[in-house]
Amino acid sequence: MRALSPVRTSSWTAWPRRRMRQWFDVRRTQPMASTLPLSGVVITRNEADRIGRCLASLAPVCRELRVLDSGSDDETVAIARAAGAVVEHQDWLGFAAQKTLATSRASQPWVLLLDADEWLDAQSQERIAGLFASGQIESRDVWCLPRRTWFLGKPLRFGSWAHEYVHRLSRPDLRYLPVLVHEGPDLTGKRVGHCEARIEHETARSLDEYRAKLAGYARLWAQQRREAGRRAGRMSAAVHAAAYWLKHYVIRGGFLDGRTGWQFHACHTRYVYDKYDLLRRTPSA
Repeated sequence: MRALSPVRTSSWTAWPRRRMRQWFDVRRTQPMASTLPLSGVVITRNEADRIGRCLASLAPVCRELRVLDSGSDDETVAIARAAGAVVEHQDWLGFAAQKTLATSRASQPWVLLLDADEWLDAQSQERIAGLFASGQIESRDVWCLPRRTWFLGKPLRFGSWAHEYVHRLSRPDLRYLPVLVHEGPDLTGKRVGHCEARIEHETARSLDEYRAKLAGYARLWAQQRREAGRRAGRMSAAVHAAAYWLKHYVIRGGFLDGRTGWQFHACHTRYVYDKYDLLRRTPSA
């Protein structure tokens, strides 16, 4: 299987459309026998610069590609269809409900859910194939995979996201807990295993975009906590932000990632401050 080059989102939009179609046509001519009883599922909205890479990394192992789009007005849908994906529209339901719906529509007995800014390299494809070939896949209901985050073109090796695991390989009946942000699956009664098929994750197109994304997450987090009856004191924002910085940038070595580590943890320290500050200032419903 062909290895995919890391963190080259701009190349997707720079390629002529004809070359992109030819590349996907080659992928579709691979023998179906080489794929697994696995649906690759992605939820999207305006992801034209990276959905191609994501789907191309799923194609060698997935018998089906599915995209649930919530109203893209760029080339996302066209690129996904060119990649051979089944594309459906669903108005935005929220992160958890959107992912639950997307996985439930899979036709295969197993689902690999990726975000559009994620992809698999060749080694991870081989490890997933090995899990199926050995029959070990059937011993669990959900598989937890490591995820490596790239920030502004460089991998994060230390700090808060250095050793992250996500539950992404599962049966189609997996449901996501109904929260506004930072959704996770309901693992009640599920047999959970670990597979070292690493997901690559490019979390930011630019520093400004990432700050805006975190600001949106902070608002959703504060709303969710407020609706649950939670409150924050005057010093909560400063205390939690300082604790985050000390734990992840200093103790867990985020500073060892140099300028990238500084920028990433500065963004997240501000995010922690903002969400508690918003919780304190948001009026009760």
